[in-house]
Amino acid sequence: MTTTNEYGQPVGDDIPDWREPPFPDASVREGRFCRLEPLDPRRHAPSLWQAWQMPDPDIANDREARARWTYLGGRAFDDQAGCEHWLEAMSGDSDPVCYAIIDPADGQAVGMATYLRIVPADATLEIGHLNFSVRMARTPISSEALMLLIRYAFALGYRRVEWKCDSLNVPSRRAAERLGFRPEGVFRQHRVVNGRNRDTAWFSIVDDEWPAIHACHEQWLAAENFDANGRQRRSLSSMTEQLTRSER
Repeated sequence: MTTTNEYGQPVGDDIPDWREPPFPDASVREGRFCRLEPLDPRRHAPSLWQAWQMPDPDIANDREARARWTYLGGRAFDDQAGCEHWLEAMSGDSDPVCYAIIDPADGQAVGMATYLRIVPADATLEIGHLNFSVRMARTPISSEALMLLIRYAFALGYRRVEWKCDSLNVPSRRAAERLGFRPEGVFRQHRVVNGRNRDTAWFSIVDDEWPAIHACHEQWLAAENFDANGRQRRSLSSMTEQLTRSER
């Protein structure tokens, strides 16, 4: 939406009661299916290394459990010590804010996620550096972990939550839209990764969209949406797709 300034020029609407949101912290976030903990390289590296070593049956030729790192620039370590060193490098600064994703069934870390490119002055941040192990596949853990991050960002007062991925990473693009992120286009020749071109697909959720998306998340997470074997009765994508269609 736009309005007009004193010179007759179109400008964006004023933001009522505008104030910068606080910087997100890595405090514990409890969900029904998972828990997010501040990433502790020494404590979480052993379980993350083991989880990331497991081959993914959905990826052909995943003999060394490396294929899932293709769109992340490749796995940066070859053993547990290297994994811990990489986690230390990742979590050494205030941005990104890193979380370990914990399976409450055994208390072990099964993946990680971060906030990055955090700009409180613009009330924007990105969810990224998603490293999900095969232990999270086909479980509600992966969805709820991301829902917890999105929810916390908007609760702090952020106006825009971003998602970016390699434009060729079809699973990531599908995951973004399933969660309610809207595609904003592709930045052509955005990056060079391992000597290869990367076009980057951009997605976002903004604050006036969030209440309806949050309602979809809550409906999907509800106990009655899962049968006795933990299988969903109604998919999240069917909820968010319906919402998107109704707003066009």
